[in-house]
Amino acid sequence: MESFIQLLDKIDGIIWGAPLLVLLVGTGLWLTLSLKGLQFTTLFHSLYLALVKRKEEGEEGDGDITHFQALMTALSATVGTGNIAGVATAIAIGGPGAMFWMWVTGLVGMATKYAEAVLAVKYREKDKNGDMCGGPMYYITNGLGWKWMGTMFAFFAAIAAFGIGNMVQSNSVADAVHATFNIPVGVTGLILMFFVGLVIVGGIKSIGKVTSVLVPIMIVFYVLGALIILIMHAGAIPAALKLIFTQAFNPTAATGGFAGAGIMLAVRMGVARGVFSNESGLGSAPIAAAAAQTKHSVTQALVSMTQTFIDTIIVCSMTGLVLIITGAWSSGKNGAELTTFAFQSAIPGGALIVTVGLILFAYSTILGWCYYGEKSIEYLLGEKAIMPYRVLFVVFVGVGATLKLNLVWTLADIFNGLMAFPNLVALLALTPVIVSETKDYFENHYKK
Repeated sequence: MESFIQLLDKIDGIIWGAPLLVLLVGTGLWLTLSLKGLQFTTLFHSLYLALVKRKEEGEEGDGDITHFQALMTALSATVGTGNIAGVATAIAIGGPGAMFWMWVTGLVGMATKYAEAVLAVKYREKDKNGDMCGGPMYYITNGLGWKWMGTMFAFFAAIAAFGIGNMVQSNSVADAVHATFNIPVGVTGLILMFFVGLVIVGGIKSIGKVTSVLVPIMIVFYVLGALIILIMHAGAIPAALKLIFTQAFNPTAATGGFAGAGIMLAVRMGVARGVFSNESGLGSAPIAAAAAQTKHSVTQALVSMTQTFIDTIIVCSMTGLVLIITGAWSSGKNGAELTTFAFQSAIPGGALIVTVGLILFAYSTILGWCYYGEKSIEYLLGEKAIMPYRVLFVVFVGVGATLKLNLVWTLADIFNGLMAFPNLVALLALTPVIVSETKDYFENHYKK
């Protein structure tokens, strides 16, 4: 078994090696140039559409849920353990400079997320139940005519959902609850199964309603906790920012429990953890975007790209700055333990903020990824496969809470990487369609 795990680790390292990371960032840069920096020039308009306007004027377009609910469903799946443990891992291994490369990944990733949503809405279909179906498997098949590659993506996504979107999350919650409240992991697993099943049985409309309430509350709760720490240490913020920008381009010297890191390690950790956190390029979020009620693909795409901004530029930045200004980043700790240590050292009850945040983040991720998985299995096997998939998904929530998940984590990482390749190829091949849809919107539909 040990040799099998080592083999999987090697495969994981190959898949998530330089070629994929370069392809992920390179695709984001290519789309940024092709769209003339749209994520920067339309950011405030996009945030207005997402958080203030909430729906289009006049008659609503086709779709199952509102713009806001689609955004919150996508955010529910991405704002998760990556924002707490992922950021900590990046900085603990790559140094403060990794934070800069997370920002770069997030900023170009906004263009990727925008492009994914444009294609998801343009090429979506209605199933026999009248529900919307969309995502990479549909725009690969309908846009490029490559059904074999669309099938590959759907297969990888349906399996990955059980790992990174299910068992890894329930295990994180069970461990955190046991450490903080001494509740047995089996009990936590059963409670999670109940609350997950309660929501997902109603499909995307039920998930959208729950996440539209839960996600804003959990993000505000965590960000406010981090903000209090930053305000208390406001004088240290300029030095922290200087450290981030300086060490993004210079080797990070060993200090405290930190072993030191070269520039390439900072880049690799920042890019890898940034992608892990915001999922731009993996092809998961456009599955939720396809369900939105919209009359034009670009309207939802503008809303969708704010997901990466909120996830990486806001939430991840809060975690990273707390780690750096408290000095916890060089303590030798890693992952969620490092973030908990940083919060607890800064304010009384800081550990509770991280624990509650982790519980809410992980639970919402399970809801979002269940939808991604069921739409993937529907593409492969039809509508009749949805309910059995949901039942199996709930069962594995309980299983994941009680397991040691090194093997599951590695397998999930591998399948996440395999999802990215067909999706990125499709984005590059369909760039002319993305540009054409964008031009049509801003020339004929956009109201300033």
